[in-house]
Amino acid sequence: MNEQHELEHHVVSPKTYIIIFLALLTGTALTVLASYIDLGEWHIAPGITLFWNPVVNLAIATGKMLLVVLFFMHVKYSTKLTKLTVVSGLFMFLVLVGMTLSDYFTRAWGRW
Repeated sequence: MNEQHELEHHVVSPKTYIIIFLALLTGTALTVLASYIDLGEWHIAPGITLFWNPVVNLAIATGKMLLVVLFFMHVKYSTKLTKLTVVSGLFMFLVLVGMTLSDYFTRAWGRW
């Protein structure tokens, strides 16, 4: 019974791939469009300013990444172990980025 389960694969229709491809092209066009528009800035605290262009572009890139991982890498139709592996890899990536940013933000810039 287990061998039969391993041999079964979910078949994705070409229509789905075309829709995902068009969504990726739309995301790319939105990224280019957002790069030409100044979305402004937000002063969080004295000396800390958040610029909206990178935030919007990273949100679009995250959406495109999810489409690629879920459909082109077939994670949507995979086992729970595969999904857990992808989520744990993403978690580890976020931990490493968080540690890098915590080091960057806590440096005494210009005080040496």
